[in-house]
Amino acid sequence: MSAPQLDNPYSKGNVLLFDKPLNWTSFQVVNKVRWLIKQRYGLKKIKVGHAGTLDPLATGLLIICTGKETKNIDSYQAQQKEYTGTITLGATTPSYDLETQVDQTFPTQHLTQKLLEQTTAQFTGEIQQQPPIFSAIKQDGKRLYELAREGKTTEIPSRTVTVSTFELKRIELPEVDFRIACSKGTYIRSLAHDYGAAVQSGGHLTALRRTKIGNYNVDHAMSIDEFEARLQS
Repeated sequence: MSAPQLDNPYSKGNVLLFDKPLNWTSFQVVNKVRWLIKQRYGLKKIKVGHAGTLDPLATGLLIICTGKETKNIDSYQAQQKEYTGTITLGATTPSYDLETQVDQTFPTQHLTQKLLEQTTAQFTGEIQQQPPIFSAIKQDGKRLYELAREGKTTEIPSRTVTVSTFELKRIELPEVDFRIACSKGTYIRSLAHDYGAAVQSGGHLTALRRTKIGNYNVDHAMSIDEFEARLQS
């Protein structure tokens, strides 16, 4: 028998930290969490939202807000984010990541550790960035990735973002591992693409994990299965 709604802490407002699995959209995590809470407490509806989209091919920290706490989503979204991941140099893709196939290849013989490390300075501080065409940004009522999948192109205005940290953790060409701390609205895929262009070798993102949002750390996040077990207990 379902517990009475009065015993439900999630409608009152809760902040939940999830480690988003690979190949799940952020919306799928939200929908799953909403469904689990509704099932457990016999609810017809409950507000659930996330504080910052992660692409399906990314893993890591996803903040989920429930009930009255959804009013504070903007404040979580505005906080600095931290990511780790891998840029593969020598090739580009239309989506700037592994969602699409390689469309161009470039030489990498000229790349040195010194060049790769020095180039990170170009992408540190306040920078101009153009979001990828394969993104969830809406233009004229349609998401850009919908236009991209239809083979359409459109002018995407650049935006100002702030990258406070961009450091290389491993260089084993063609792969470069990184850690980046950045402001809201930064596209790591775009940064990978632009970084590849800056070292005259092309590049695309082949792994991405969000490790922090503000003071929240993925080390304290749970899986969807762990949340389901918590509800059942």
